Amino acid sequence: MTAYTNEELAQGVEFKILRANTNAFRKPEVLRHVLEEEARAGWTLVEKFDDARLRFKRPASVKQNDSNLTIDPYRSVYGIGRGALVALILGSIAAVLIVVAIVAVALR
Repeated sequence: MTAYTNEELAQGVEFKILRANTNAFRKPEVLRHVLEEEARAGWTLVEKFDDARLRFKRPASVKQNDSNLTIDPYRSVYGIGRGALVALILGSIAAVLIVVAIVAVALR
C-alpha cells in the first residue's frame, strides 16, 4: 500500500477512501465514471486496493470550491448503501420463500 509522505501531510493534503458495498469498481466504465466525479472535487486516485475500495488525495485548499459541487466531496460510500443492500437481500429471500410456499400449497 502507498504510504503518506511527511511532505504531503505538511502541505495540507487530504486523503479519503471510497468504498462500494459491491465490487462496483471492477467494471472499467464505473471506475472511469467515479474517477471523473471525484476529479471534479479535486481528488486524484492514489491507489486501487481492490474492486470495492479506492484511495484518493487532494490539496486541502481545493475545499474552497466544495459548495459548487453536485456531489458530496467527502462521500466515503459509492453505490447502494449497506442498509439498502441488506433490505434487498432480505426482500429477495422473503419473495423466494413466498413463491415456494405458494407452489407447495398449489401442489397439494
